[in-house]
Amino acid sequence: MPCASKPELLLPVGNIESLFAALEGGADAIYLGLKAFNARGRAANFTNSQFAAICKLATQKRVKVYVTLNTVIKNNELADLLDTLQFLSEQPIAGVIIQDWGVFSLMQRYFPKLVAHASTQMVNHNSVGANHSQQIGFKRVVLARELTTKELQLIHQRTSIETEVFVHGALCYSLSGLCLFSSYLGGAGANRGLCTQPCRRFYNCRGQKRTFFSMKDNQLISRIEELAQMGVSSLKVEGRLKSGEYVYTVAQAYRKAIDGEIVSDTVDDLSRPKTQWFMGRSIAESIADNPNTGLLIGKVTDCHDGTIIFSTNIELAKGNRLRVRTDADTDQNAFVLDNFRVTDGVCTAKGFRGTATTGTDIYLTAYRSQKFGTELPAAGRQEVRMPQAMKKSIIGSIRKQLTTKPKAATIVRIDNLDWLQCAALQKADVVVVSLPMLKWQNLLTTNKISGAMLQKIWFELPPFVSETQIERVRKICSALAQKGLNRFVLSHLSQCTMLPQRSRFATNEAVYAYNDAAALWVKQQGAEWFCSPVENEYENLLTGACREAVIPVYFRPRLFSSRMPVKLPTNQFTDERKNRYIRHRVNGLTIITPEQPVCITQYANKLRGKSFCRFLIDLSFEKPDNNRLAHLLKLLATSEGIQGTTAFNFKKGLR
Repeated sequence: MPCASKPELLLPVGNIESLFAALEGGADAIYLGLKAFNARGRAANFTNSQFAAICKLATQKRVKVYVTLNTVIKNNELADLLDTLQFLSEQPIAGVIIQDWGVFSLMQRYFPKLVAHASTQMVNHNSVGANHSQQIGFKRVVLARELTTKELQLIHQRTSIETEVFVHGALCYSLSGLCLFSSYLGGAGANRGLCTQPCRRFYNCRGQKRTFFSMKDNQLISRIEELAQMGVSSLKVEGRLKSGEYVYTVAQAYRKAIDGEIVSDTVDDLSRPKTQWFMGRSIAESIADNPNTGLLIGKVTDCHDGTIIFSTNIELAKGNRLRVRTDADTDQNAFVLDNFRVTDGVCTAKGFRGTATTGTDIYLTAYRSQKFGTELPAAGRQEVRMPQAMKKSIIGSIRKQLTTKPKAATIVRIDNLDWLQCAALQKADVVVVSLPMLKWQNLLTTNKISGAMLQKIWFELPPFVSETQIERVRKICSALAQKGLNRFVLSHLSQCTMLPQRSRFATNEAVYAYNDAAALWVKQQGAEWFCSPVENEYENLLTGACREAVIPVYFRPRLFSSRMPVKLPTNQFTDERKNRYIRHRVNGLTIITPEQPVCITQYANKLRGKSFCRFLIDLSFEKPDNNRLAHLLKLLATSEGIQGTTAFNFKKGLR
C-alpha cells in the first residue's frame, strides 16, 4: 500500500552527476550547496551560474530545490553572505537550510521571500525547539537524527511545523552542531563544513585499537509507512559527497517504498553496514567495527611500478571503482579499473598511481555500471550582487547596535555544588551552576548558598532535553524561580519558552553567536549576556563590533556530545598522536573532552586592550579545589597562562 500521505523524497546533490541521478531516481526535491557557506565544503558544490541552471532544470521537472547555507559565518564574510542571499532571493528555490542565527536574522529582515529551514546543525530535538522555530519564522525543522520512535510521534503530535527526517546515509557520532573534535584537532570545523571525521579514526584504550566512535549507516526504508503516518513532511537521504550511482540506487529504493511497492530491507549502496539506530530495537550494535565504505573484496599482495595485485573472489568489470585503505585510515587511494586481468582469484591492474603495502584491504566502492549526465544547460551569467551602499548600510546598522560598552564580569561555571564552599568563588560576578539532572533537587535543598551567592547564581539547562523530559525541566525551573533562583543559562534558544514568567536568561556557547548579526539577534531575543563559541578565533572576535560576548578563557571543550553510549574498557583513551581524552556521562549524553584544558588567560590583557571584559572560567569535570580556583582567577587578573595547555583555535584560527 502507498503511504497514506506521501512524504517528500529529498535527495542529495553534490555534483552534476548526482543531480541527474537524483532526477532520474525519482526525487521530489533536492538539496545542494553553493561554493561557500555550506556544511559539505568537500563536495564539488556549484557556482552561481550552475545553480541557476539547476533551478531551471528542476523547475521544468517539478522538483523542489533547497539550498544549504548551513555553516556559521565569520564577521569578515557578512558582505559576501549578503551577496549570496541577494542571488538566492532571485532564484526559484523552495527553502534555505541554515544554521547561523545571523543568517536567519538577515533573511528575515532583508530577504523575507526566502523560506527558512532550520538545519539539523541547530540541534532541534524536541517539540519545544520545533514550536519555537515555527513561532519565529521557520517553515521547516530538520530534526536531530538521535530520536526514538516514541519521541518522533510525540513531537509530531505537539507541533504543526514541517519536519524533515534523515532516513538513509552516514551518521555522526556526535549531535550535529555540537561536534568540536575536528575543529580541535586542526581548525577544520564541522560547523564550517570542513569536518575531517575524527569519529572514523582509530583510538587506543587499554591495548585495544579500535574505531570506538564510528557509526554504521542509517537505513529506515522499512519504516517509511510509519514515518508517513506520524506526519513527517520530508524523508532526507544523506550523501552530498557520494557518487551519482549511490544517489540513484538509494533514490530508486525509497521511491518504490514511498509509492507502496514491496522493497528489500537492505539497499545495495556499497556503504557501511546498516542500523535503524534509535528507531530500531537496540542501539547496542550501531557502532561499526570497520569505518570503511564499500564492499571488502580482497587484500593487496603486491604493488610496484604502477601495478597493483590483489586477491579477490568477486567478478570485476571495467569501470568499477576501487579503494585501497590502510588500517590506520591515513592513506586512501581510489582508482577505476581499466587495464586489468583476473586469473585464479588474483587481479592484476595497471595504472595505479597510489601506494599500497602487502595485506592492505581493498574495497569495491562503485560498480559504475550506470552513466548520468555531466553537462548543465546554459543559464547565462549570474553576477547578482547587493549594491555596495546597501551592504555597507546593513552591516553598519548591525555594528552600531552593538557598540554598548559592557560591564566587566568574571563568570565561573561549576558542575558540583561543593564548589560553593570555596572562598575564592566569592570573587566571581556570576556563578553558572550546571548540574546533572539527577542532582537538580540538591540545588533546591542545599544550605550551602549564602544570601550574596544567591544573587550570583544562574542555573544552566542541558543541551539535550528529550521529549519525555520537557515537563521535568519546566517544573525544576519553576521551583528554582520560587526560591529566588530565576536566572537561567540556555543551551538552546528555544529553552526560553520553558521558563516561568519574569525569568531572566543568558545563552551559553552552544547557542552560536559567531558573528555580529548573530550576536545582535540573540540580544534582541532577550538574552542579558551570551557566550562566544569556544572554537572562535581572535581575528574573528576582533573584526566584529560586538564586545559584549563572554569569552571562555579556561575550559575543557566537549569534543563529542552524543546520545550514543560507547564501549570503552576505561574512561581514558588516546589517539594516534598519544593525545589523551576522557569520557564522561552527563544527562544521558556521552561527553568526550581532552585531558588537558584549553587556557587563554595569557591573552586576557590583549583582549582587554580591545575592549573585551567578560570572561568565563569553566570548572566542569574538575574536583572542587579552592586553591585551584584562586590560582585561575589570579592568572586571569595578571594575564598569565598555564604550561601544557592549548589555545584551541584562538591563535591558529578556524577555517
